[in-house]
Amino acid sequence: MNYILNIHTTAEKAIVNICAEDQVLETLVNNNSKEHASFLHCAIQQILQENDIPASQLNAVGVTGGPGSYTGIRVGLATAKGLCFALKIPLMIFNTLELMAFSAYENIRDKNAWYCPMIDARRMEVFAAVYDAQQNAVIAPSAMVIEENSFVDLSKMKPAYFFGSGAAKFKDLILNKPSNYSFTDDGVSSDSLAEFSNHKFGKSEFENLISAEPIYIKEFYTPAKK
Repeated sequence: MNYILNIHTTAEKAIVNICAEDQVLETLVNNNSKEHASFLHCAIQQILQENDIPASQLNAVGVTGGPGSYTGIRVGLATAKGLCFALKIPLMIFNTLELMAFSAYENIRDKNAWYCPMIDARRMEVFAAVYDAQQNAVIAPSAMVIEENSFVDLSKMKPAYFFGSGAAKFKDLILNKPSNYSFTDDGVSSDSLAEFSNHKFGKSEFENLISAEPIYIKEFYTPAKK
């Protein structure tokens, strides 16, 4: 039995779960993005103790590496890398947008549609991508400034589902919404996080612990202090 610890802290809702293969044993959630750092280590300790699984029995750690909250990315990845170094187990890093699309498809199950995850990146910018039902990236993850006609060419081909913290901002821009656009509140679920992680584990899609890096997509910027 393979025990996998999964960490998702790049969004407003943080998820920590412990899984046996793709079977979720327990999930802990934090809905306050400002408290992800204080939540994470306590959640990991609690979830291992309550399921009587010593950290030494973990077979891998999976973590969302971005894009998303810069603080959440750093907190999650630093914790995951530290555990993997100490326990000498594999690390898996998930692209948040890819995971969001996977989770949305698991819920919607429309095989003839585009799946368009969006993460608010402030102002009119979002982190976004477009995937088909087979999880192939039609538009690769990137930072983009959204406009009313963004994605209009894709919408002529088949239905499109938009979801994530940036989707509401895009919806407000569209004056004449195409009939085949759908906006949902779908976020990453614990079950889909477990299944996504197990797929990666089964294919041995592991990172080099030394060179593993966050998936920021764009540079972190803070104004210079005067």
